[in-house]
Amino acid sequence: MPENRAHPGRRTIRLAVAVIPAASARPAGDPVVFMAGGPGGDTFDDIPFLTASGLNRDRELIIMAQRGNRYSRPDLACPEVDRFNAKAVGLRYGTPSTGRLLLRAVKTCRDRLVSGGIDLSAYNTAENATDFADLRKALRIARWNVYGYSYGSNLALTYLRKHPRGIRAVALDSVAPPQVVSLPWTWSSAREGIGAVLAACAAEPRCKSRYPHLPRTLTQQVRRLEARPLTLNARPPRGGDPVKVVLDGGAVADLLVASTVRPVDVPAAIDELAHGRPERFAQARAAGSVPVVGETAHGLAQSVACSEWVPGHAASDLLKAGRRAFPGWPDPVLAQAPQLPFQKELCRVWDVADRTRSQRVATSSAVPVLILSGTFDTKTGARWGRYAARTLHRSTTVLIPGTGHWVVPQSPCAQRVLASFLARPTAPDTGCAAGLAPKPFTISPK
Repeated sequence: MPENRAHPGRRTIRLAVAVIPAASARPAGDPVVFMAGGPGGDTFDDIPFLTASGLNRDRELIIMAQRGNRYSRPDLACPEVDRFNAKAVGLRYGTPSTGRLLLRAVKTCRDRLVSGGIDLSAYNTAENATDFADLRKALRIARWNVYGYSYGSNLALTYLRKHPRGIRAVALDSVAPPQVVSLPWTWSSAREGIGAVLAACAAEPRCKSRYPHLPRTLTQQVRRLEARPLTLNARPPRGGDPVKVVLDGGAVADLLVASTVRPVDVPAAIDELAHGRPERFAQARAAGSVPVVGETAHGLAQSVACSEWVPGHAASDLLKAGRRAFPGWPDPVLAQAPQLPFQKELCRVWDVADRTRSQRVATSSAVPVLILSGTFDTKTGARWGRYAARTLHRSTTVLIPGTGHWVVPQSPCAQRVLASFLARPTAPDTGCAAGLAPKPFTISPK
């Protein structure tokens, strides 16, 4: 593919593609193409989750590592950032000193990539979408179905808007509508997902009895730890030697949004933290000490975020959004976007052009669309599925109670709904969702 289609005679890039045969002896003729999350997630690592979820049961499944991702060339990995992330578990989450270390790692990566001749501005969602349009033509596929989750839903909606030809149906999982994704937006999703977990505990008699004041307790702990952080040693969940971790208010908030603490364990973890037992949060924090270096294409993530998500909002807008979402939490916590700390400062270093005018656009379409959202999703709140559906005129919206980010691999019901949709895009069977309820919460001993 051309690296930058505005300059087609210049550098080309290579994108890795896998075609997974259908399990059925008589597969349908229209395959499914998958668009991964991130941006920058290792697409091929998602294959076991996709096949276990039945994506290739009746159709070929096509996987492409998006431009800049691992296995495509060039690979926009930033091992400098991976190494920083491993050390960051032992640092305060949102302090200026931590930010300076992150900025140094990002600048080192940027300088290395640019010195290698890479045009960072070409790694964006519009170019990404056109890669998929060109892939369909290269494989001589008349019509296919699209399935994307998280950033992949953003990409799928952009693809549907810009290249509708050849698309039979689109399934969106954990929706991030292009027209609204921004740093302030992250706080609304965090509030919806965390609030849904706490509300589900309050609706479960056993959980409510054991943890009667969870929202107040959580606010107290975020405030306490931001004022007086805990430093302790914790063993990573998958084993290994204990590592130093720092738990402050920002770290606790980030762990909740990342779902590093499982939703079913969140009430117990908050209560234990309040009673001097921080082990669940500490172990979740320690998990970040062992990243797979090179697994995430941070270069693609920065190029997308800095051109499409960050421009157009001041730091005060982010803080106001945080205060609306979590009144009572400390400003230093709310000043950082969940999962995207120091992002405005990083974008000044990354220095790519503002693409919001062309990218923050709603997709209007009559192509059949399935929208799946989990009530416990803290990254792309469930209400954004209904929001995206307003301009998708043949859409079906399904809410899966008690499920977090990336619904299909976690929910057999969502898998059945998706299979039904692929078989009959205009009349999927969504009945299984009606009787679902969240799993019982963990109850820890007093």
